[in-house]
Amino acid sequence: MIKDQEYLSEKATYCLDLAKKLGATDSSVVVSNSISETVNFRNKKLDESYRSDNLAIGITTYIGKKKSTISSSNLLKENLDTLIEKCIETTKNTPEDEFNSLPDKDLLANEVKDLNLFDNNHIKNEEKIEYLKRLETSASVNKKIVNTESSFSEDKSNFILANSDGFCKGYKDSSFVASSVTVAKDEKSMERDYEYTNKCHLKDIKDAEVLGKLAADQTIRKLSPKKIGSEKIALIFDKRIAKGILGTFASAITSSAISRGTSFLKDKINQKIFSDKINIVDKPDLLKGLGSRSFDLEGVKTETLNLVEQGVLKHYLIDTYNGKKLNQKSNGRCGGTSNLYFENGNISYKDLLNANSKCLYITETIGHGSNVVTGDYSVGATGFLIENGEFKYPINEITIAGNFKDMFKNITLANDLEFKYATNSPTMMIEGMVVAGK
Repeated sequence: MIKDQEYLSEKATYCLDLAKKLGATDSSVVVSNSISETVNFRNKKLDESYRSDNLAIGITTYIGKKKSTISSSNLLKENLDTLIEKCIETTKNTPEDEFNSLPDKDLLANEVKDLNLFDNNHIKNEEKIEYLKRLETSASVNKKIVNTESSFSEDKSNFILANSDGFCKGYKDSSFVASSVTVAKDEKSMERDYEYTNKCHLKDIKDAEVLGKLAADQTIRKLSPKKIGSEKIALIFDKRIAKGILGTFASAITSSAISRGTSFLKDKINQKIFSDKINIVDKPDLLKGLGSRSFDLEGVKTETLNLVEQGVLKHYLIDTYNGKKLNQKSNGRCGGTSNLYFENGNISYKDLLNANSKCLYITETIGHGSNVVTGDYSVGATGFLIENGEFKYPINEITIAGNFKDMFKNITLANDLEFKYATNSPTMMIEGMVVAGK
């Protein structure tokens, strides 16, 4: 059983009181407890099973404009006393920074919304094993599948965030994650792919047979890939790849990158960076949302942000420290986005495939080729050649490249948005990408 709010609150309050007694002018504390249970399978046999139960505390103390942080997994009183004493001593010897402070009191969350993020159901190891047996059996039906790995994890956590301005709130959440990785082989190649399901509630995860079949089908269709030549061509990004492009956008609008001047989107507020049809939303109050929350890592209340409206950038992701550097108030994004997504486009998936007589459909990218400073983008990729809306054959060993300043303006989105992750995108087409092949 995870620790309840009362236990976590008592620990947090004790630390705040002691920090004040020892000379802190302000302080904040995070106390958390998480329990994780995981079962792994390999080639239809039980590989390993493990459980972890973690208690943790993080303490931040301020003396004027000086600040330091310390953390531990030992919540015994004697250790907490020592931790806070050391934190205070470290703070005294830390240089002043005019931007150090707790969040403004009027920005702190007044309530914790019930976003249905916690499922009290527990799935026993025997049931996890049974699920994975069915998953692996389904994934192995086709003889071309030569290797399988799968896992089932159940995570439950609870936390309290408290500070010396009287804020003391937290909530429980849970996640159930099942994944399937398969390797397929034919006379020409060996390929690998995966599928997974991640939900707050047990009843919402994919059926084992469905998950295993999806992973196997996606792997088998990649067999016997062909090489193609270099050209400039439209690319269609599968949804799980398209969300990565949205993730890069989020990295480029963090207040830390903006305040340092290390983002290609610096000084772009109220400027058009996408086409008129692009809208981007960060919505923290989605029921059962994987990124849902009532407040950020500082306790600042979170509200829906329309980050991009008709192609125009409206907001950065602002925390307290970097917000002060930018002379802006926090908008509850310390720690990043919540449920971030492109709104649906106005074209169907099928029509997107038919938008060009020839294009490439990207299902996997290789490497970390996104440069937030310059906007340059270059990664290895695999996928499929599409001609007249039909998938012709798999391709590999290509490099795709561009610059986000141009890519953003050439995005077309399908109307097939699904909320499967914390960051979500419909299927995406980008015109005029450079492909380097054989």
